[in-house]
Amino acid sequence: MGIVWTRKSTYLVASIAALALLLVSLFFALQKPVTLAVDGKEIHTRAFFANSVGEVLEKNNITLGDKDSIEPSLNSRVTKNMIVKVNRAFKIKVIADGKTTEIITTAVPVKEAIKLAGIKLGSMDVVKTLPAVKIIPNQEIEVIRVTQTEETVEEPIPFGEELTVDHSLEKGLTRTVSQGINGLANNTVKITYHNGQEIKREVVKTEQIREPKNKVVAMGTITSVSRSGQNLNFREARYMTASAYTYTGSRTATGKTPAVGMVAVDPRVIPLGTRLYVEGYGYAVASDTGGAIKGDRLDLFMEQHLQCVNWGRRTVKVYVLN
Repeated sequence: MGIVWTRKSTYLVASIAALALLLVSLFFALQKPVTLAVDGKEIHTRAFFANSVGEVLEKNNITLGDKDSIEPSLNSRVTKNMIVKVNRAFKIKVIADGKTTEIITTAVPVKEAIKLAGIKLGSMDVVKTLPAVKIIPNQEIEVIRVTQTEETVEEPIPFGEELTVDHSLEKGLTRTVSQGINGLANNTVKITYHNGQEIKREVVKTEQIREPKNKVVAMGTITSVSRSGQNLNFREARYMTASAYTYTGSRTATGKTPAVGMVAVDPRVIPLGTRLYVEGYGYAVASDTGGAIKGDRLDLFMEQHLQCVNWGRRTVKVYVLN
């Protein structure tokens, strides 16, 4: 027996189909796109306007920890193209005053994390941590307590040196006319401490109590003297420590056989070949060097060992001749 379609039945079927299509369209129209930003991922889903944010999370099997935060709040109604951000809490350490405090929080600014740890920052305190705007998991934040004190310290003011001339003294020699005396100052010193340890001292105020008195030194000007009836014209005079040596079978540094009138010098002070006059010895030429002859030292050649012994070691005036 076949189905007989009448105009009335056809109209009824068409009406039912249209209604079903309308209901499906309305169902999808009432569902709006929502993006869930959680655990570093984005989840795209749809929800009814009547749904709250909390219901959307439950539908997508997303749970919140006690310290987690969410934007917007769980009770907020879903809107079209809403972005829901889940901020997971994590552990960090805050070190201050010799103690380490561990807290669980979301990615808040560093100063907010310090506050959550129950630590109060002083106006001069320094925070040592990663150069990030907000904290990250397992981050360590150290609070360095900064304090400052002031104290008054007596400090010497070094004296200077004034030069003058002495026309009775050989060029190259000097004479102390008057000794210098240090001055004295009261310095106000600011001392900075990090966690009780001194790290810096800074003079912030100076009060002079006594002025320094300069040392006065006279410099010789004479370039000609008489010795043994002869005039010596020289570039400079200097006091040197002189010892003596005799022939040992070796030649001098200039390749000559040692002889009276040859002396060993430090060539950095007196160049080899320089003509000299050594008081108590006579005329000489810088002709040799020695391992022990450094600085203002001379080693005078003498013919006999006994002469060297008798000479010993003495301070002599040496003229560097023109």
